[in-house]
Amino acid sequence: MSTGIRWFAAAVMLTFAPAHAQQLDKVTFATNWVAQAEHGGFYQALADGTYRKHGLDVTILPGGPNVNHRLQLLAGRIEFYMSANSLQAFDAVERNIPTLAIAAMFQKDPQVLLAHPDQGIEQFDDLKKLTLFISKEGMASYFQWMKRDHGFSENQLKPYTFNPQPFLADRRSAMQGYVTSEPFAIETQARIKPKIFLLADQGFDSYSTLVETRRDLAERNPAMVQRFIDASIVGWAHYLYGDNKAANDRIRKDNPEMSDAAIAYSIAKMKEFGIVDSGDAKSLGIGAMTDARMKSFFERMLRAGVVKASVDYRKSYSLQFVNKGVGNDLRPKQ
Repeated sequence: MSTGIRWFAAAVMLTFAPAHAQQLDKVTFATNWVAQAEHGGFYQALADGTYRKHGLDVTILPGGPNVNHRLQLLAGRIEFYMSANSLQAFDAVERNIPTLAIAAMFQKDPQVLLAHPDQGIEQFDDLKKLTLFISKEGMASYFQWMKRDHGFSENQLKPYTFNPQPFLADRRSAMQGYVTSEPFAIETQARIKPKIFLLADQGFDSYSTLVETRRDLAERNPAMVQRFIDASIVGWAHYLYGDNKAANDRIRKDNPEMSDAAIAYSIAKMKEFGIVDSGDAKSLGIGAMTDARMKSFFERMLRAGVVKASVDYRKSYSLQFVNKGVGNDLRPKQ
């Protein structure tokens, strides 16, 4: 080989060497509950290598009872956190907490009310005839909207303690739950198919399963944040529409109590009710958020007395990392 050719070959190797030796950015994403199908897109991106393809070495840190990973985010120990709904983002602004919602993986909050079948409960307003088992958190949030916009009464309320037995014992009652989990538990344990009323379909237009990060991280390293969001969106598309076996294996590894049947039920309900992929997500991509939707929900909660007028809800989120159509090509062809 001539000297010139050897020099050219060496130059080519040096040119491409950094790409092969590229260091992955280590990031931790913490969830707000134990591993389950409702976290499936994140596990998918981890299990099928999507995060690594985006230059990320991601650790998923499951949540659980008495675990507050949001504090870890504030302390700088983790980079991303999964919050339950838009109200948490509004609360951060009110308390001057420097976090930011940057993607909404659930277009619909999965909160439901469940009623017994064969009790003449066919419409949402029919629930006014029943005792309602609702948690303290639910009473302070979505039930205030139910009172304001739908005319429900506090006289109907009894405390929900995350035990279905009082609901099962009283056929003239309804119980809170998530569309992806509690109906399955009722069907398998009590052998009844409950009536399901998704609050999102009645006007409770909160986003859910939002990704939060610190404001300083979004400003300091927007390229890394973008890669995490893009990879997570691709993960959700693959989880819903592709081969999700490896992701489900990882979910069961982190939560051995999660059964195949429960996972399959959750995925089916996410698809049936459009929890992840509906509304704006159909055109803007999974994870979509819009100013109009945030404004609508804030004003709804303001009318219900859940949030204060002094809160500048526009500081609670950023559209910088979403609405780019990422993953739209991964849906099944019609």
